[in-house]
Amino acid sequence: MKVLYVFRSLAHWGGIERVLVEKMNLLVAMYGYEVFMLTTDQGQHPVPYQLEEGVNLWDLGIRFHQQYQYRWLKRVLMKMRLKRLFRQRLDQSLKRIQPDVIVCTTANYVDLDVLIKIKGEIPLVVESHSIYLQTIRHSGLKGRFADYMYHRSLKRAQVIVALTEEDAMEWHRHYPHVRAIPDIVHLNDGGISTLDSKRVIFVGRFDYQKRPMEMLKIWQLVYPKYPDWHLDIYGEGEQQQELEFVARNLNMNIHIHQPTDKILDCFRESSILASTSLYEPFGLVIPEAMSCGIPVVAFDCPYGPSEIITDGRDGFLIDCYNDEAFADKLCLLMENETLRKQMGRYAIQSAQRFKKEKIMPMWNILFEGLVVKS
Repeated sequence: MKVLYVFRSLAHWGGIERVLVEKMNLLVAMYGYEVFMLTTDQGQHPVPYQLEEGVNLWDLGIRFHQQYQYRWLKRVLMKMRLKRLFRQRLDQSLKRIQPDVIVCTTANYVDLDVLIKIKGEIPLVVESHSIYLQTIRHSGLKGRFADYMYHRSLKRAQVIVALTEEDAMEWHRHYPHVRAIPDIVHLNDGGISTLDSKRVIFVGRFDYQKRPMEMLKIWQLVYPKYPDWHLDIYGEGEQQQELEFVARNLNMNIHIHQPTDKILDCFRESSILASTSLYEPFGLVIPEAMSCGIPVVAFDCPYGPSEIITDGRDGFLIDCYNDEAFADKLCLLMENETLRKQMGRYAIQSAQRFKKEKIMPMWNILFEGLVVKS
């Protein structure tokens, strides 16, 4: 079977990129698929995650980002030109590859719109790597029109795949063909954390969704009680300068780190994971950390954490967005080594629900079913 993925670029240390690469690699390794990834903006950027032999990466050279160097009418004209170029090169690639199934994400309306118009009878799967409430949510005349066009294209996809059951229920209110398939998690297969290190770890983009600045507010409630503990923050993003400035001035054992492909090693050197997200389509780092034997404290945001964490067993779910309650649970785990280690053992067991042997068969069944129907 030939499966074609369409995505802007595999150029960032991000959860979506990591999951897509892992999934494509496993489709080749486990099922012998031929897998292609068409990108529009890859250029000379290296892929931060290892692509296995059998995964073919083709860049169409569209460079959609070019439109943003212009203003007003010129930007509109450039956007139209790039969209026409994308359609032309995508059409040529479809004829050359002749895929059995096409997969795109909800990351960009243009990709979906063009695919719908030229894919013919090829089944199209749309992966939601956000949540419904963050996908169709714009205000104003222009925003509502964009949502209408997006909605119209989504209705013509054969399947929409959400990452959690709760989010799938939201999608299903508006679209008939919705499945819930969790992310594949790159689980720890080495040693586990001893949970003896006095380190709390936070991993995520430095942006409004992951809310690293909120983590600093919580840490100010924790640190005076436990000044021998450290907070390690891994990521990058638009809030990086502000985050580094505030962390430096607080002088509270806060350490900012660049993203790393050795994040499991970082989890194994930590004792607690903290997650302060505004929303989570899934929350990949949570089961990854759990598989290393560390408990998690997370806000019970929509929708991922509550489908991964069993409150009071392998971590704590905190009412959104109660910083004091969050800090209290961090302190509880810091001071109670027995509880920390008990939760860590349960966390390892819980994380096994998301191993590749359980998730990949769901994708194989979905793809095979679509090919039979087409």
